Amino acid sequence: MTRKKKARKVGSEGPAVYREKSASQTELDARKRQKDKKRKGLKSGSRHSAGLDEQQKGKGRAKDPRLGSKKPIPLIVETKPKSKKERRLSAEQELAMLENDAQLMVLLDRIEAGESLGAGLQKQVDDKLDRIERLMKQLGLLDEEPVEEAMPIAKGPKSDDDLLDQFENMGFDDFDKE
Repeated sequence: MTRKKKARKVGSEGPAVYREKSASQTELDARKRQKDKKRKGLKSGSRHSAGLDEQQKGKGRAKDPRLGSKKPIPLIVETKPKSKKERRLSAEQELAMLENDAQLMVLLDRIEAGESLGAGLQKQVDDKLDRIERLMKQLGLLDEEPVEEAMPIAKGPKSDDDLLDQFENMGFDDFDKE
């Protein structure tokens, strides 16, 4: 494409077109220019009030339903208190617990060693032993016969000296022959 060079002569670009405007139209245009001239740039203090405008806009919007509840959630699940029947141990569990009681075992060992316990400790031992006996009767584990009669009595030496003689006279050579 060829380029047309503009001439400096009058009327080279075509005749000028003039439009006549009414007085009212001219006034309106002038007011519009003045208004635009006044509003050049930003409002005064706009850099400080910019955050307020955003906050005010946010208040008008509906809340996001995805945010969820603010109610605190317990991290540890608390169980309901058990009823009296559930809290009560079965007879077998209670018997096992009493038989494995370390404090009772220590007190029984002290009694077997010949040490005398105080009235409070002795009462505690007696109560626990009575409870064990009642539980064993309830479960049918306690025989009516005394334990000593149920076991056959072995005849043999009863004193320490007799037992020592029996040990010394044992024939260890007989074990190899079998």
